[in-house]
Amino acid sequence: MPIQVVNGATLMCSFGVAPSTLVVLPEKRTLSSGQPAATIMDFVPMKNIMTFGMCLSPSNPQVIAATAAASGVFTPQPCIPVTTPWKPGAPTVLIGGIPALDNTHTSQCAWAGIVTVVNPGQMTHMIP
Repeated sequence: MPIQVVNGATLMCSFGVAPSTLVVLPEKRTLSSGQPAATIMDFVPMKNIMTFGMCLSPSNPQVIAATAAASGVFTPQPCIPVTTPWKPGAPTVLIGGIPALDNTHTSQCAWAGIVTVVNPGQMTHMIP
C-alpha cells in the first residue's frame, strides 16, 4: 500500500545531481506522524520543491546556453525546477478537498526530468 508523503520527504529528479526536500507548509493541514501531510498541489518550484543541485538536462535553456558558450562542451547549470502537479493523485484520501500525495506519485519538470519521492518522510500512515 502507498505511504502518505509529508513535509520533509526526500525527492530526486532524474536530471538533478542531488536530492531535495519537500516543503509542505502547515496551512490548515492534516498532520501525519506529526508533520503536515502533502497533496498533489504541493509542487510549486522553490516553495514546495527545492533545487536538485545542478541540472543535467540537455533541454534546459540555461544548460543549452552554457554548453554553446563552452564551444559545445556539455555544461550543467544550477537547477531551478519547473514542475507540474503530482500525478496521479490518491482519490480515496482528500486533504482539504485535494487528493493526498503518496510515495508512488511523480511530478514532471519542464526540462524533461521526472521528480520522484525517495523517502516519504514518515512510514506509519498508508493511503488505501
